[in-house]
Amino acid sequence: MYENEKKEIVEYGKKLITDRLTTGTSGNISIYDPEKKLMLISPSGIAYFDTKPEDIVVMDLDGNIVEGDKKPSSEHGLHAAMYKAKPNARAAVHTHSMYCTVLAVLHEPIRAAHYVVADAGDVLVPCAEYQTYGTMELAKAATDAMGASDAVLLANHGMIAVGKSLKSAYGLAAGMEYCAEVYYRALCTNKTPHILPDDEMRRVIEKFKGYGQTKTK
Repeated sequence: MYENEKKEIVEYGKKLITDRLTTGTSGNISIYDPEKKLMLISPSGIAYFDTKPEDIVVMDLDGNIVEGDKKPSSEHGLHAAMYKAKPNARAAVHTHSMYCTVLAVLHEPIRAAHYVVADAGDVLVPCAEYQTYGTMELAKAATDAMGASDAVLLANHGMIAVGKSLKSAYGLAAGMEYCAEVYYRALCTNKTPHILPDDEMRRVIEKFKGYGQTKTK
């Protein structure tokens, strides 16, 4: 099942390492099929450059394995919660990227020091309260905190982003890491970063809806 999707998860897993969005075997990636209500997710504890398409696990959102002989990522419950909370999501990328994690350790959201924060769909990227990794408590904390945003920081842990495709979810995760770095570096100057007001961020969110090669009448 899902030969192409499994290959895509493997390739994006390698990108997590080469783009320095995670280290070792941390982080995880999933793709969701809403018609069959099945989720494909990276396996637990296998290095990304060692992961093969046949290692990808297919499961339902209740945690039942449908296909695969590997143990799924410990965060499969977090990914499932994302798809339940975000009906338009078709992929999720969980990272331990440096600057998102620094802010998460501070329990600090990614504030709108840069307008690209609007790509997540809200005026900031919130930070969920700390819960033990791989638990339903973490999944609930993340979905409770994220609101309108398609990304959320996980306190003392990392971040997760969702999108309409794996490409868009990955792009959002990478973009929010950039925004987190900009915000953190600005804070390090001992000056107060100028945060864009909510009304400006909402204008940017609307403009982003027509960004790129969109069709016009």
